[in-house]
Amino acid sequence: MPKSRGIVIAGNWKMNSLPQETNEFFATLKSRTGEFIAPKYGDLFESERLRTVLCPPYLCLERAEALSAHLSFPLKLSAQNAHWEKKGAFTGEISGPMLQAAGIHWSLVGHSERRQFFGETDLTVQKKTESLLTQGFHVILCIGETRAERETGKTNEVLARQLDIALPKSSAIIKASSKNHLILAYEPVWAIGTGLTATAEQAQETHHFIRQHLKNQLGAERAEST
Repeated sequence: MPKSRGIVIAGNWKMNSLPQETNEFFATLKSRTGEFIAPKYGDLFESERLRTVLCPPYLCLERAEALSAHLSFPLKLSAQNAHWEKKGAFTGEISGPMLQAAGIHWSLVGHSERRQFFGETDLTVQKKTESLLTQGFHVILCIGETRAERETGKTNEVLARQLDIALPKSSAIIKASSKNHLILAYEPVWAIGTGLTATAEQAQETHHFIRQHLKNQLGAERAEST
């Protein structure tokens, strides 16, 4: 693995947990991790070769951000979604500046459930990715195929389309991604909430394709370090 490529461990709570449950989670996390994580993995955390991320619902984000300060290791807090505009008549949405005011500088974009249930398209994914990256966010960009697409051999075709639209060559995304703020998450739709899981071989095969495709968009160096 190239030196510049690290490890990201991220957990998404989806539409689960209330503030009190957030308190209980962090109390348990603190008691179980104690002081052993920092000495053992401190160098990796300091160099950001190892990053841990948690994505609670909006209601719990600020509380989780405050509680994370008492852990023995750095835990990044991320939104599960954000609008591409900084403000406006978008009822029910959350903007980048709102998240930043709460101390949040990470966001998921294009999660399969957003695509499947809430009308997220490749174009809106692109607009969110570009906007959030240019605002200084760390973006976890989710891409993946449905079961029907995998079974008909269209996995690579779908991933290529999603990447081409989400990361256009002429976009400011290319410049922003050079700050190492862009993370790609291969998230097969057929494995989300179905009980099915991709094998290690399937994941590695798909990661190889994604990296090869990225060379055309971000260049070889960025593709290898992503």
